[in-house]
Amino acid sequence: MNTAMTPEKIARIQAKREKEISKLEREKAKPKKNLYFVYLVFIIALIYATDEIASQIGMLMKSEIAADLFAKHGDSSVGMLDLVSSLAIPFQAAGLLYRPLADRWGRKKFLIINTFGMSFALLLIFLSGNLVLYFLGACLVQFFIPHDMHVVYIMESSPSKHRARIYSVIKFFANMGVMLVPLLRRWLISAAGDSYGWRMVYFIPAVVGLVVSFIALLGARETPSFVESRLNYLKMSDEERALLEKNKAAESEQGGLFAALKFAISHKQLRWLYIVSAIANIGFYASINFEPILTYGYQDSGIPSPAEAVTTALVLFPIGSALAQVLMGFICDWKGRKFAAIVTAFNCLVGFLGFTIGAKNGFNPSVAGFLCGVFVGSYYSLNDVLIMMIGESAPTNLRSSAISAQYIVTAVGFGVSLGIGTLCAIRLGNSLIGTATLCMLVPGFVSALVVLFKNVGETKGINMDTVTGTEWD
Repeated sequence: MNTAMTPEKIARIQAKREKEISKLEREKAKPKKNLYFVYLVFIIALIYATDEIASQIGMLMKSEIAADLFAKHGDSSVGMLDLVSSLAIPFQAAGLLYRPLADRWGRKKFLIINTFGMSFALLLIFLSGNLVLYFLGACLVQFFIPHDMHVVYIMESSPSKHRARIYSVIKFFANMGVMLVPLLRRWLISAAGDSYGWRMVYFIPAVVGLVVSFIALLGARETPSFVESRLNYLKMSDEERALLEKNKAAESEQGGLFAALKFAISHKQLRWLYIVSAIANIGFYASINFEPILTYGYQDSGIPSPAEAVTTALVLFPIGSALAQVLMGFICDWKGRKFAAIVTAFNCLVGFLGFTIGAKNGFNPSVAGFLCGVFVGSYYSLNDVLIMMIGESAPTNLRSSAISAQYIVTAVGFGVSLGIGTLCAIRLGNSLIGTATLCMLVPGFVSALVVLFKNVGETKGINMDTVTGTEWD
């Protein structure tokens, strides 16, 4: 097959490349205004809060949503909602193919698109009056929330010695923003009733996210790491030779899901980090069903007002979650990423046992809610540690793609957990979800930590502008 290009096509491609180089060099030379980093942290924190709310809002009102949409299924309604929600997983898979485009087209575009997309999905669910529209909104949420471009922004814009601390402080703010959900839940559901009030809770974060996406469009700058990496790529060799002989091969080196997977399989550090991610997420079902565990635990405890107890618990939930995640960031920069993984896994198990036993025995809802937050915050903190290590172990031109490719192998753990957990919820009833998830959470975490410490190298202090991913081979 003749792959030679005409002189006219070569000239067009070369002109396009020179135009991109000129644009990036102007971006690189443009001075950042005073306090730009403070502004960026503020914007990223709001975007992160929108992402956290979009991720958790359905879980914080799961019993109400399930009871409304699947009223006739009674005690198996949560399992039915999980079954329907699993149908949205292909949209999450489609998002994996979309995410690596940020390694070619830049971080800022996708930061804005993702924030707008998540917010529009929340607005769609607010407007829904039936299962079909709810499902469409849920599919859009599943498409946009795994992208986490705000995480890449934090990692590429922060000084290396403070990277984890800055990340954890931003995530602390984001988790405190989740407190808005139980507060609105208490106010709106009691005022409008279960069948409409839970939809109203979606409205305010949807509007905030839409406004923040517009602010980011006006003021956010492209990350320095991407600008430098892209310029190096565009200037890496004689342009005519690259266009005539290696155009297709060279382009694949500038991002791509399959290029990242191939790179990870070939290099020890990323390969084992992917395996650890899959094993750690065998306990995933617990992280999406903490609200039903609280709800049915307090119902079984026989206290006079179980619904009010759950709402009170969920008000304290974001505080426990936020504190657990701040702790992770400081330990990461102090003792290293691997030590932080041990602490977060231990906190996760303690929090899980505390809030499940507490709800079953009618303990103080504030204490149970705080421990529930510690559990969920620590669970996601362990995943954050792994994502951070993947980002710090991948070269800049494949970083977003490598983080995206992680979700493919993580999906193995998700699939095992969701399959077993949903089956248990449908066959055994909502009240036994806690027992079923504990049986998956403990072996998953223990196995993941053993593999992490035996096969993965520390990444604390790595230079993200120069890391190649081959340092641990």
